[in-house]
Amino acid sequence: MSISAFMEKHYRHFNARETLAAAKGYRKFMDNGGAMMVSLAGAMSTAELGVSLAEMIREGKVHAISCTAANLEEDLFNLFAHNEYKVIENWRALSVQDEVDLLESGYNRVTDTCIPESVMMHMQSRLVKYWKEAADKGESYFPFEYMFKILDEPDLKQHYQIPVEHSWMIAAKEAGIPVFSPGIEDSTLGNMFTARVMDGTVKSHHALKSGTAQMQFLVEWYKRVSKDRSIGFFQIGGGIAGDFAICAVPLIIQDLEEEISRWSYFCQISDAETSYGGYSGAVPNEKITWNKLTATAPKYMIHSDACIVAPLIFAYVLGH
Repeated sequence: MSISAFMEKHYRHFNARETLAAAKGYRKFMDNGGAMMVSLAGAMSTAELGVSLAEMIREGKVHAISCTAANLEEDLFNLFAHNEYKVIENWRALSVQDEVDLLESGYNRVTDTCIPESVMMHMQSRLVKYWKEAADKGESYFPFEYMFKILDEPDLKQHYQIPVEHSWMIAAKEAGIPVFSPGIEDSTLGNMFTARVMDGTVKSHHALKSGTAQMQFLVEWYKRVSKDRSIGFFQIGGGIAGDFAICAVPLIIQDLEEEISRWSYFCQISDAETSYGGYSGAVPNEKITWNKLTATAPKYMIHSDACIVAPLIFAYVLGH
């Protein structure tokens, strides 16, 4: 039985029904010529969502990514150092001393997965030359452009430790889709960039384009793409990756005072509840009041684990 057939047979009620409805809505949106923005919060790259997301990008089912800078860098960390990662099956039973031992062994833990600090330092050593060169020339680039420069380095391909088709960053680069990463200062490499400016290695912060420059880039992308097709929004988790990107529409309408079509499909996978004040759990209808969604746009809210649900939806959209 295919994944699609399994979902249609068993996913009948509650979050399961909402998952199937969102998948059907996504597929219909693609069949009607829509473009899709996908936002990534949490640690989706470390969860290896790239296995399914990269295929979605290659098959033309994703047209832009908005992600935390951690997801940006962690896809490359996994690409270069997957074999050095350590998975801890009983992570809930770790003691404080166990955590100290991991730290002293050079690992940073993300739930059940421990990332070696060595790959972070390796990435920094490669990025510093590009940061320094750009600062010296008075040039400025988006975070994803620096990552793409690394992926262009021919000597690194022999060191890939996962199949290239499992890297969503490689898929995005090859497909030529934009990757927006607001709040890069809240990431390992963002911290390293700041430190290199402070110690004088990199002449100025100007080498890295600002969040507002990224917003302008996003708005220009939205205005260009929406001329010919409707644009949907598939949000994994909450936080800045989703909040930043979805604000492009109200910025155009309210701040630029220009007419534009609103997001025409919306789905969010999150475990947050609005009753606790978390925006990650804001119900889709609330977005109508912020000029983000129309009253008639398909809207889905799935309360579940994104690393379980998203690959199922992607498999359905791809017809698996």
